[in-house]
Amino acid sequence: MKSSNLFAELKRRNVYKVAVAYAVVAWLIIQVASIVLPTFHAPEWTLQVIIAVVVIGFPVALICSWAFEITPEGIVRESEIEPGKSITRRTGRKIVAMTIMLAIIAAGLLAFQLLRPSTQVTVESGAPAKPKAESLAGARPSIPEKSIAVLPFDSLSEDKSNAYFAEGIQDEVITRLAKVADLKVISRTSTQRFKSAPSDLRDIARQLGAMNILEGSVQKANDQVRVNVQLINALTDAHLWAEIYDRKLTDIFAVESDIAKTIAATLQAKLTGSEKDAMSKKPTANPEAYELYLQGRFFWNKRTDVDLPRAVEFYEQAIAKDPNYALAYAGLADCYVLYPDYGVGAPAEYYPKAREMAEKALSLDATLAEPHAALGMIYTNFDHDFDKAIAEFDRAIQLNPNNATAYQWKNTALVALQQFDAAIAGSKKAIALDPLSLILNADLVFNYYNARRFDEALAQGRRTLEIDPSFHVVRGYVGIALQFKGQLADALREYRIAASITDEPFSHTLLAQACARSGLRDEAQQILAQLEERARTKFVTGWSIAVIRLSLGDKEGALAALQTAIDQHAPELLNLPSDPLFDELRGDPRFEVVVQKVVGRKK
Repeated sequence: MKSSNLFAELKRRNVYKVAVAYAVVAWLIIQVASIVLPTFHAPEWTLQVIIAVVVIGFPVALICSWAFEITPEGIVRESEIEPGKSITRRTGRKIVAMTIMLAIIAAGLLAFQLLRPSTQVTVESGAPAKPKAESLAGARPSIPEKSIAVLPFDSLSEDKSNAYFAEGIQDEVITRLAKVADLKVISRTSTQRFKSAPSDLRDIARQLGAMNILEGSVQKANDQVRVNVQLINALTDAHLWAEIYDRKLTDIFAVESDIAKTIAATLQAKLTGSEKDAMSKKPTANPEAYELYLQGRFFWNKRTDVDLPRAVEFYEQAIAKDPNYALAYAGLADCYVLYPDYGVGAPAEYYPKAREMAEKALSLDATLAEPHAALGMIYTNFDHDFDKAIAEFDRAIQLNPNNATAYQWKNTALVALQQFDAAIAGSKKAIALDPLSLILNADLVFNYYNARRFDEALAQGRRTLEIDPSFHVVRGYVGIALQFKGQLADALREYRIAASITDEPFSHTLLAQACARSGLRDEAQQILAQLEERARTKFVTGWSIAVIRLSLGDKEGALAALQTAIDQHAPELLNLPSDPLFDELRGDPRFEVVVQKVVGRKK
């Protein structure tokens, strides 16, 4: 067949018109699917399958248009149509009419997509940066509409010592909202970075991953309190709700409850009966005990070796005012469980105290999430009973779905069990709830390097340092990633920066072992001597001594120090099965016995 005859035949058989009509229909199908499927939370591959089917169907449609014809009697083969009939022309007119109609619909849909206001913004995943989150590479998931960040409340009290009270009200509102599973609530650690009443709410939304912002102020004078709040859509800058509460201090719980309930209703969050009860709860009838508790939370949130004991003092005073104050006991458990991590005291002394306080809190209020998380840490670090630990963490998350700390602490047990994918996923979930938390972002680095994913550890570490370049913990983790990528000189530089920032043994341990491996044995020996001298009066984990002695080639000394660490219940031992710093001991039966003592009993 000549090409001119072929083109004429294609035209006669309406192949061109079918091709155009098919393209319009295909575009409509894909656009409608891209709008509708997310509404039903369909997986991403659903749209990919639809596109693949549409593409495969195109040549099939062209073949059918060539081989078949539509007649009043139905679809028949083109070869069966009597010569001279003008059916194809009538069919062609129908196709053109249908194509025009569909094109009008398509144009309307396109105009709708272009003109409608967007309902979502995007946020960086992983570790967010300082003011410009766009500087960070990575995926950009959409922000849920039912998400909120409660920014720090301004303290308008004349007495500047009342600043803790404004922070406490903010903290309590976050705590009540966090119990609602249908809401995504950003943790206080991240929102505290916006104390200066920033004007660019859209930028805050990108950094925190929250569609809605609650701003407010608190003024306290004697037993009178004024709380002024406003709820704003960060995308449109629309004011969704505002209220001023003038109440007595004894009514402050009702104010916090009303704020949380109104926000949940405004954002159309679904509430269960237990969530409604939790949001309305009045934890103490004693206003003095409540103020003391808020002061304890104020110092607990600082997380230093100086401030944790101060928090304990206020919690104990709160309990003295109200011996049935469950949250105050939970606060004590939180402090004691962190004492070993901050060098305040030894695990053998303070983990039992933490257990006692957590169990007391739960005996007074079984709906509290925090004591379950504290018990999870005790089962992990002290008992090495990982099944019970994970059960406690899961219960804490069930009671408070927005509890980033519970996700973080659960990862400790998962790493001990070498369930790295689950630990990494847990870290990412925690970061989504508290995106600017330094320790949560650092823990993701920790999980990556224990999984031997050093490139990802390094990338995450550098993202975290964009938040705060002086954070010594992540400097150390970055150094480990560099060291085991074969870049010891670069690692040594990171270790030196970390050690210059803090006197915590962890950073100086990493520096010492890197010095030993770099040929700077005298410096390594000097650091070792300093840590051993310090251990005479303060808590220094045997893990630190073991790491340095191993780097100096003293395997016997390293094994002896590991035994000391076991006796101490040192939490650093939990990643011993995967810790790259001990690779030189792997295969040694004595080392494998130590590993079994740490994680082999309870899995």
